[in-house]
Amino acid sequence: MSKAALSYSASRRNRSTTCIDQVVGDILSGWRYDISGLSPAMRKDYDQHLADCAHCRRRQQVARTIDVLLITVSTLSIAAFLLAAVIIHRLEVVAHIGTVRLHINQAHVIAISLEAVAVVGLAFSALLWLLVAIATPLPGFLGDIVQQRIPADIRDRFTKNENAA
Repeated sequence: MSKAALSYSASRRNRSTTCIDQVVGDILSGWRYDISGLSPAMRKDYDQHLADCAHCRRRQQVARTIDVLLITVSTLSIAAFLLAAVIIHRLEVVAHIGTVRLHINQAHVIAISLEAVAVVGLAFSALLWLLVAIATPLPGFLGDIVQQRIPADIRDRFTKNENAA
């Protein structure tokens, strides 16, 4: 390759990997690229920056992908523990298996129901799901997606009701 082609390729790569306005990029990254809670007046500049800056737009997409993956894994974990609790409950009733005995220091025997373990796993997974939903801007992000998919006439009715209240 010629020097000019290498130089063009390097400058093109740097342009896409650096933010066009570092101050705005730092503010957006501090919020994990969540602008859903901002007022429309404040949001304009950030929307424009995200439209213009490929670096920040890509980082926002990565952050939203991670949020969606976390909530998906938490949801699947809840479903798995719920299914396990139901199956173990049915098996315990049918086969009369009740407990697993753990010997600790040969002095104490702890009886743990497999169903209880599944229920604890279910509760822990539900707690993690709740923490992910609170800690990430996913509810606002999903709300924006739903609002974009609602037909304009229905969306106008909702905004008129909110303005009247």
